[in-house]
Amino acid sequence: MSSETPTEAVLRPAEPEDVPEIVRAYVDARSAAPMPPPIYPEKDIREWLAVKVIAPQAGTEVWVAEVDGAVCAFVAFTPTWLEDLFVHPRAQGTGLGTMLLDLVKSLDPDGFGLWVFEMNTPARAFYARHGLREVERTDGSGNQEKTPDVRMVWP
Repeated sequence: MSSETPTEAVLRPAEPEDVPEIVRAYVDARSAAPMPPPIYPEKDIREWLAVKVIAPQAGTEVWVAEVDGAVCAFVAFTPTWLEDLFVHPRAQGTGLGTMLLDLVKSLDPDGFGLWVFEMNTPARAFYARHGLREVERTDGSGNQEKTPDVRMVWP
């Protein structure tokens, strides 16, 4: 996939059969990013993401970006919160993250917030380029990884 032109992608609500590819995108993207390692084993991550897709909490939506029949990225969000946006490393820089973020903006036009690790400067720069602004910083004592983070909001 080239970063020169936007990728041809299908954005659609996630289905139960997407869970293995969603898990792979999450695990691989997280390990490639400047983030602390997950505190849970992959088995627990798989179960957590499966519940998000198969039995989401009221108001939670999970969408995927599919390229050539494969899920390469996903986003999970509520009407006020962007919970997860992960693009598999092999698909980063192809516009999939922007497509999913634009989808969330269109479905949550009144705005939303998100948390991002302070150390994840590429993600913070991505969100800033797309109009989100930093409104709060913490020492990380409130998150499971105990790593400083930043709350960003749109608009």
